[in-house]
Amino acid sequence: MLATIQHWVVWGMLVLGVFTLWGTLRKVNPYGRHLHQGQPGTLPARPAWLLFEAPQWFSFALTFWLTARSPSPPAITLFALWQAHYIHRAILYPLRMRESGKRFPLSGVIFGFVFNAANGFANGYAVAHAPHLAGTGWFDDARFRAGLAVAAAGWWINFQADSILIGLRGDGSSGYKIPYGGMFRYVSAANYFGEMVLWFGWALMSWTFAGLVFALFTVSNLLPRALSHHRWYREKFPDYPAERKAVIPLFL
Repeated sequence: MLATIQHWVVWGMLVLGVFTLWGTLRKVNPYGRHLHQGQPGTLPARPAWLLFEAPQWFSFALTFWLTARSPSPPAITLFALWQAHYIHRAILYPLRMRESGKRFPLSGVIFGFVFNAANGFANGYAVAHAPHLAGTGWFDDARFRAGLAVAAAGWWINFQADSILIGLRGDGSSGYKIPYGGMFRYVSAANYFGEMVLWFGWALMSWTFAGLVFALFTVSNLLPRALSHHRWYREKFPDYPAERKAVIPLFL
């Protein structure tokens, strides 16, 4: 029963990714710098972030531990890596944010909560039940090792970019500035680039369809937003570095 539900959840995420890409290429999601002033139906940014990201860690954890018959070391390792990322992303990062006065649409919180709960379930179930993750031999597989290296690089790029962005408001200001350093030398949306790399690394090291679909959904959600960020920076700052791409170094 759960296997059937997980199957359709993953395919639903894939279809949703297609519509998300189509929709966000036409109109950027209205949050952050793209939020319209005075927009109704919003929440303060910090509790909104805490709320909509939270299902990623508890949904994955509950699914994994309640359905796994005998978790193997590779599966437990993947569980630990997912939890480490989302404890940071869903709890520690929002607490680090300097978002005084910033708002987030309630509709985005609701959508994010539902999607993240479904995604945590889909990937938690996949890691708990994938046959190739049942034995320690997966640690020696080139896909696991390469995926781990890619995911670690993506996580570091994302963490460093977030830290740079947070540091821009270290003086107590609430406006936007040009970020420098790290992958911002090459792209406008270094944090998004890092996140996309992270989840393609996860898809490789877990070698599950759910992991691949999440990586593709991440691109469908973040790529159009990165392009919008890039246009916004160029319009707002006349001295914006001309050599920067939007999200993929030297390419896009």
